[in-house]
Amino acid sequence: MKIIQNKSLQDLNTFGVDASAQYFVEVNSIDELAELINADEFHNNKRLILGGGSNILFTQDVDGLVIKNNLLGKKLIDENDDTVTVEIASGENWHQVVLWATENGWSGIENLALIPGSVGATPVQNIGAYGVEIKETLQSVGVVDMVTGEIAEFLAKDCNFGYRDSIFKNEAKGKYFITKVILQLSKKHTARTDYGAITNQLSAMNVDEPELKDVRDAVIAIRQSKLPDPKQVGNAGSFFKNPVVTKDAFQKLQTELSDIPNYLQGDMIKIPAGWLIEQCGWKGRRVGNTGVHEKQALVLVNHGGATGQEIKELSEDIQASVQKKFGIKLETEVTMI
Repeated sequence: MKIIQNKSLQDLNTFGVDASAQYFVEVNSIDELAELINADEFHNNKRLILGGGSNILFTQDVDGLVIKNNLLGKKLIDENDDTVTVEIASGENWHQVVLWATENGWSGIENLALIPGSVGATPVQNIGAYGVEIKETLQSVGVVDMVTGEIAEFLAKDCNFGYRDSIFKNEAKGKYFITKVILQLSKKHTARTDYGAITNQLSAMNVDEPELKDVRDAVIAIRQSKLPDPKQVGNAGSFFKNPVVTKDAFQKLQTELSDIPNYLQGDMIKIPAGWLIEQCGWKGRRVGNTGVHEKQALVLVNHGGATGQEIKELSEDIQASVQKKFGIKLETEVTMI
């Protein structure tokens, strides 16, 4: 383990924003994490844990210690006739885990294919896509206390999961280093194809009775058709959360906008943020070196040379226009530093 100073983070965030860390360290094992917790640089500075860098926007240099999570490993830890239980280290790439599970015939996370980032971010964000959220398969989250170094575990019921939300974004924020997640997956696949464009994509693939890999491949195809590759165009995927409103509030909107798309979420109504942004004229629009992706209005992009502050200002202008037109305040999904 080596702590270095003034480390560039440009290659470690998918926006490709040029920012630097005052102190930087890579953690490759639990032993190295224990060693780090005893270091002066750890206790004397603010700390930021960095995974895949796909859900973060650096608007300035980072004052403090950036910890790059490189914990790797995935294994089967329990099995019966119906389910398998797997343990996955938090530094693993999430999409590679989906591929691993589906290749083994284990179902439950195939709708979450191609979501960027590391496994450690999945419970923090309660990642979700196409009608599925990680909370449905997650059993527990292994953590290390950032003050005492003690190893602990959060059961799923203790994680306070909500829409793109969890205890790790609120009262436990910054208190723990997530080291692993435990998932329970099914050996019996029941296709979840009723959300978004999955049914249409399967039809285009000439698949009438989708198997596990068919659903995964359909999701991958949909995401690749709409979302830019960060290696080609800097972005962090969906920048905003889809707003959730009461049924009464939605009915008022619907009286003026009969074609407004929506999805039932419990007793509330979810409205696609991308549709709202598109109605405000932002889709495909370029502002300096920043812009809104031409195929998906939820995605803000760095066309090259944009600063994090410029991208933040673009997001604020979008929020203001949606608020003015629809009376809805968009919340950011991306963490801004």
